[in-house]
Amino acid sequence: MAFVKRNTVLSSPRAGFTPSTPQQQQPKQEKQLAPGLRPSPTDGRLTTSTGTASLDQLLAGHGGLPLGTCLLVEEQGTTDFSGILLRYYAAEGLVQGHQVHAVAIPPEWRHQLPGLASPDKKSKSTSPAPAPEEKMKIAWRYESLGNNANAGASTRGDSGAPFCHSFDLSKRLASSESKGTLNSIPVGCAPSLDRRSVGTASPLKTILKQLKAKLESSGPTAIHRLVIPSLLSPTLYPPGCAQPSEVLQFLHGLRALLRQYSTQLTAIITFPTSLFPRSSGLVRWVEILCDGVVELIPLPARLGAAPPPPSGSDSKANEQPQGMFKAYTLPVYHEKGGGGAESGNFRENLSFSLSASRGLVIKPYSLPPMLEDEQEKPSAAPKKDGLDF
Repeated sequence: MAFVKRNTVLSSPRAGFTPSTPQQQQPKQEKQLAPGLRPSPTDGRLTTSTGTASLDQLLAGHGGLPLGTCLLVEEQGTTDFSGILLRYYAAEGLVQGHQVHAVAIPPEWRHQLPGLASPDKKSKSTSPAPAPEEKMKIAWRYESLGNNANAGASTRGDSGAPFCHSFDLSKRLASSESKGTLNSIPVGCAPSLDRRSVGTASPLKTILKQLKAKLESSGPTAIHRLVIPSLLSPTLYPPGCAQPSEVLQFLHGLRALLRQYSTQLTAIITFPTSLFPRSSGLVRWVEILCDGVVELIPLPARLGAAPPPPSGSDSKANEQPQGMFKAYTLPVYHEKGGGGAESGNFRENLSFSLSASRGLVIKPYSLPPMLEDEQEKPSAAPKKDGLDF
């Protein structure tokens, strides 16, 4: 009597048939991303850094500026904080090997870009840990304010390469650090007060033609960044560009290029609201045609204030807010949200401060906590009974 083991196949395998095992399956080759890109944690779209880490964390939770979108940065007054954002944006693109297209900016602007900051090893090792008694003096809600900007922030991409570099305003970007190219796009004719120049062809259309030619001539993996400073400013653009028909056609054409090259092109535009207030209809249409709209409102200077400390000092004066930051529109891609409303950070009162070593830092605005030492200050001279003559 023959015994057959259970769960065994009695039939012989067919000729030429080899059962596949998990070890024999070839692993899928992951597609390598271009330098300076990483997928968005919200919807997986490719994003690139603006060069300012705190601004990346505010862009609708994407951790950067999504490709195929443009950001409008409005600024009040005569300061140039928005211009510093453009310098960081262009410097980050050159370091990552992207093609940067600067409108109405001479080629010498390259020498004004900030250089890479040297790694500071002493800050982590020599910084003393605060005593537990010092921590108890400040409420926990005030203690966590300084960590909101860096919570969940990652300055590295999936491949391990830096996603957002640290720059120093006191340095200049060296040619050895720049891997990309800077293309200067002239506006055409220089600003003139002659009324006959208003009827000529708009130079804004030539900007779109040159940009489209650069995009078509480059490969499909090349990343492009468009820098447009002080749109409609009479110091950079002819007076004919301020016509609503001209600027709105230009923004419609730019929006079409952004959607056509949705994996290659990003843009940041600065806009002076002191010349064109937000209450005007033209500015409202400009904001509608942009994917993201933020505004920088510098605080007025105080009379008799102390001069700013040097860049290398560790004084707390570098952290004092220099203006307010408002976010009006953020990129939203689907009906379920994803525009930053889940976290609610952009709904808070935000402020910004500028330092040479840390750049432009955006964080929630809050009054400094009052400690016990400040509450127990000795009062003024004691009051005397009676009157002194």
